[in-house]
Amino acid sequence: MAENDGDEWGSGWDSGLEDDSTTVARAVGRQVKLWREAAGLTQTGLGAAIGYCEEMVSAVERAKRLPQPQFLDNADDRLGAGGKLSAMKEDVKQARYPKKVRDLAKLESKLVERGAYGDHNLDGLLQTEDYARALFAMRRPAFSEDEIDRHVAARMARQAIFERRPAPTLTFVQEEATLRRPLGGRAVWRAQLERLLEVGQLRHVTLQVMPLDCEEHGGMGGELRVLKLKDGKTLGATNAQLTSRLMADPKEVQILELRYGMIRSQALTPRESLAFIEKVLGET
Repeated sequence: MAENDGDEWGSGWDSGLEDDSTTVARAVGRQVKLWREAAGLTQTGLGAAIGYCEEMVSAVERAKRLPQPQFLDNADDRLGAGGKLSAMKEDVKQARYPKKVRDLAKLESKLVERGAYGDHNLDGLLQTEDYARALFAMRRPAFSEDEIDRHVAARMARQAIFERRPAPTLTFVQEEATLRRPLGGRAVWRAQLERLLEVGQLRHVTLQVMPLDCEEHGGMGGELRVLKLKDGKTLGATNAQLTSRLMADPKEVQILELRYGMIRSQALTPRESLAFIEKVLGET
């Protein structure tokens, strides 16, 4: 399975909490422990009082797990923290996502235009939750269920870009093969195709398909992205097995822009592409 599942940048497998996520986990765990001890409760006692097992309380206090919002609310109420534990929910929410995904989301918040060519699976912004979950479940070395949940939640949160105002211009070119590969099973596949048709109707989104019978193809070097920011800068990004690059060198970015322009000109038109996706959906 390729390291890239849609568009995360950075190399290596994410095996758990990292960087500032670890700092947040430690701070939250320390506060829970201090309030618990001040209330004269054991980990077993607190767990029983707020509806969680002793192992979960221990994991939170040792910064091995980030608590769910309900955990913090229940603990705040039971320990009389006066909202101090509940107030940490937003920090925990952000820390729950892998750092490279948070960095990517921060970059995407500055976009005025984003172009993406995908050759082996659908772009992360286009994925349904079930499709994304199927991709992360295929990762090797394997993710734990908690890690899969964490990555899927992060990917879904990034799709808020479709609702952003002013809306950035988003263009996608997907290889025909990515539409025909039934990742996750037939039901997941059909729902994913329906999602593509829905997104393709948005006025600030252009979705195109690169058919398999195309005799000329500017994207044989692999998938790519072109990112245009509010400050006028243009960045490029590429992905491969275990290696991802974010490029700012104007000469390199210019090459990616040239290739992406060729790819878009060779692909089906947006109208033809939506009709093509409808055809594939009808065949499933």
